[in-house]
Amino acid sequence: MTAAEPRRLGAGHSRFGRCLYAVLWVLSRTLAVALFGFRVRFAEPLPRRGGLLMLSSHQSHLDPLLLGLAVDRRLSSLARSSLYAFKPFGYVITALDAVPIDREASTLTAMKAVIRRLQGGAAVAMYPEGTRTRDGRLGEFKSGFALLARRAGVPIVPVAIVGAFECWPRKRILPRPGRIRLEFGRVLTAAEVSQMDERELFAECTRRIVELDARARAARDPRSR
Repeated sequence: MTAAEPRRLGAGHSRFGRCLYAVLWVLSRTLAVALFGFRVRFAEPLPRRGGLLMLSSHQSHLDPLLLGLAVDRRLSSLARSSLYAFKPFGYVITALDAVPIDREASTLTAMKAVIRRLQGGAAVAMYPEGTRTRDGRLGEFKSGFALLARRAGVPIVPVAIVGAFECWPRKRILPRPGRIRLEFGRVLTAAEVSQMDERELFAECTRRIVELDARARAARDPRSR
């Protein structure tokens, strides 16, 4: 998997990009609360500036939108480079700070693109499972994010999304109403990240996301406790 980075990393912060992001944020947040009972809980406030790697469980196509609605700062998500083939749509997702990923190229190129975005001060969302869940449960995590975070020298915040699978499972064409819960864990500072090797960092982030997933499920359905 690799990335073809846009010519200008700041393209998403044009006047058009800022206005589009603000309008879509308000409309989407309203719909998310009304249709999905959207609820969010933070273990602590997130850094408001500087690079930030957001590691999230991956339940549905709704996930990038849900993460963007949950936080107060602009959030970049990875997007297949093929989505840029239709230029009007490509212009829109560039304005929304997407990071284009070419899955046919090398992983190293993709990592370099994400590292540049992080070192430029952006918050970037990644999904360690690599693909959407097939049954609503956490899948196997891939360890590539640990190397990326250490190279970029940025904090990490773990996140669990619960309920999005029920609202939009793989086999459904369109989402349906439901209840979605997001749990944000404590931030691992850049200093903490640098003190761990890749194996330790992978294990720690995995452990935290598993705990957050259990906490989100208990909060979403108290009767299951």
